[in-house]
Amino acid sequence: MGALVVDADAISRATTAPNGDAIEALEAAFGPELITPARALDRERMRALAFSDPAAKARLESIVHPLVRQAIGRQTQEAELAGAHCIVFDIPLLVESQHWRKTLQRILIVDCKEETQIARVTARSGMDAASVKKIMEAQANRTFRLKAADWVLSNEGILLETLEREVRQLGLLFGL
Repeated sequence: MGALVVDADAISRATTAPNGDAIEALEAAFGPELITPARALDRERMRALAFSDPAAKARLESIVHPLVRQAIGRQTQEAELAGAHCIVFDIPLLVESQHWRKTLQRILIVDCKEETQIARVTARSGMDAASVKKIMEAQANRTFRLKAADWVLSNEGILLETLEREVRQLGLLFGL
């Protein structure tokens, strides 16, 4: 619809991909056992560590999050210079950070039931439901996310076409 999308998860993954910007700092902080032979973060091992040790999770975030914020800033500046009408920030942990509420004009939450979320993640990633639940417990809960929203789109039990129609109606508010 003409909006530019800045994808924080893709940026984060790029920082921990082979020879990504975070690799050296992650290796220094966590040791070579968490870095693959291809010089990428071993995401499975790091996930296990981060969700069993809050200090490790905080250390991981202190390395990756500043790099992600810098890249988001660069992409935002490029979009503004290019005359983007609307910039959509896809930020999975948006409500966990106090930074974003002050920065963004509006927050849109795409919502579904927690059971649906678990089923989707297990289907997409191959993780077991218990692991997905553990990750979700470490994140802001659904009620907190919904309270942070200016707009909520339901993605529960509807066709993709219906969701697209709702997004288009929202886009009209921005002249897209």
